[in-house]
Amino acid sequence: MTTRRDFLQTTAAAGMTMALPMGAQAQAGEGIRLGLLTVKTGPLASGGIDMERALVMYLAERNNMMAGQKVQLFVADTGGVPATAKSKVQELVELNKVHVLMGPLAAFEALAIDDYIKAQKIPTLSVAAADDMTQRKPNPWFVRATSSSSQCSHVMADHCAKTLKFKRMAMIADDIAYGHEMNAGFQRVFEENGGKIVQKMFPPLTAPDYGSFLAQLKTDVDGIFLGFAGSNGFRFVRQFNEYGLRNKMTIVGGMTALDEAVLRNMGDEALGIQTVCWYSAELDNPINTKFAPAFRKQFSYDPGYYASGTYVSGAILEAAVKAIGGKVNDRDALMAALKKTNIATARGNVKFDEFGNVVGDVYIRQVARKEGRLVNSVIKTYPNVSQFWTYDPKQFLANPVYSRDWPPAKNLES
Repeated sequence: MTTRRDFLQTTAAAGMTMALPMGAQAQAGEGIRLGLLTVKTGPLASGGIDMERALVMYLAERNNMMAGQKVQLFVADTGGVPATAKSKVQELVELNKVHVLMGPLAAFEALAIDDYIKAQKIPTLSVAAADDMTQRKPNPWFVRATSSSSQCSHVMADHCAKTLKFKRMAMIADDIAYGHEMNAGFQRVFEENGGKIVQKMFPPLTAPDYGSFLAQLKTDVDGIFLGFAGSNGFRFVRQFNEYGLRNKMTIVGGMTALDEAVLRNMGDEALGIQTVCWYSAELDNPINTKFAPAFRKQFSYDPGYYASGTYVSGAILEAAVKAIGGKVNDRDALMAALKKTNIATARGNVKFDEFGNVVGDVYIRQVARKEGRLVNSVIKTYPNVSQFWTYDPKQFLANPVYSRDWPPAKNLES
């Protein structure tokens, strides 16, 4: 287990390694060079910092070794900006000569680096959820052990329609690809189960506050679905309560609306809110019952989507590296091994479909208080969820990618 000092030293070392000239890089070229694209500044920073912390922890638990080889970690901060993500991935590949990439965090960042990853043939374990990178435009160098944007939204829509018996709902999400795709997947399944989405709102990712959107919010609905990332879900819920809306409708959330990275800053206003995700720090499996307490001991809060994303991806990378005998210079063999991975992880069992996207359990969670802190308590499990939900993949892919405009919103009310 790493200490906070170990984490800071390792992070600093990663930063210094990135600054070395190319000659020094070549000299240090033995072993496995792993590049992490993350976000340390801006509204997505809370999750990006967790990505780095958990990956550093995973490597430190193994003395920075995989399959008998030393792992060098190179960390790049994209700032959550697509153009920066592209320049940083070029730096990792061309300067640091990484064998494999992990990240980025945001769907719009993944889309920005898609062509480059493909051209350079760099095996990539993504945390970002951009739907089409494992759907209509699959990148052969890309696997995702977290979720597509809409994968968990399908589940929450099913839960809202069949278990919560909601009939009329509003939706609000960040005005980015991730928010659009989450909401669209929710809308499709909810309406196909007899519900109606009567309002959709898309604040800018960097909205200073949500007052103008809350003033427009319809109150004659059963609930509102939150498709926020980073700290935005926390900010929205707080203002939602300040506007006196708590008892007028039920909040439900997508994967990152109340992530553990921000839940630690919340109070009673979050109690009882249900969200959906492929992970919870409360999961009771042999790997997570070690990982979550160790992370909490080191950083004083629970791991969530972003931390578990890199921790799970670390396990998948290690399994693939072992399967090819550590020969990471053979990119084709490494990529093939990644796609064949079928292992137990902190999120549960992980395997991949033919497009490189995870098939795994998805959980309905409810915020509760435990030992003085807020947790996402698991109340229901949907097993072996595909990115295509219950749809036939060919029919699913014949439709446009989920967006602000598809599926069409037929029940909006002015």
